[in-house]
Amino acid sequence: MNTFKPVFTAIALALVSASVAPSVRAGDTLLMQRVQQEQAMNLPKKGMSMAEVERRYGQPTAKLDSRGGGSRKQPVINRWMYPGYIVYFERSHVIHAVLNTPAGNNLNPANPK
Repeated sequence: MNTFKPVFTAIALALVSASVAPSVRAGDTLLMQRVQQEQAMNLPKKGMSMAEVERRYGQPTAKLDSRGGGSRKQPVINRWMYPGYIVYFERSHVIHAVLNTPAGNNLNPANPK
């Protein structure tokens, strides 16, 4: 009986892994599609200054309240909204630009849940 326990456990784990794997792959596919879409767009690049972003992409539709700045390890993060995407700045330089998604996770960053 003791020799069957490890075999039974391995079979159970294999079945659980097989049932979870398709949903993980679907999530990975969606993430890859979003990254490819962002790369194909002309979004502000990491390291650009606020002045460069404004000169190249125009005035943002909104400049959201800054966050952080409490210490050196928590620098000020500024967020500018443009139609379809948001630009994040650490102090005054771009750290990331992300698309607004229909998933609802960043459609209204000015009013977080």
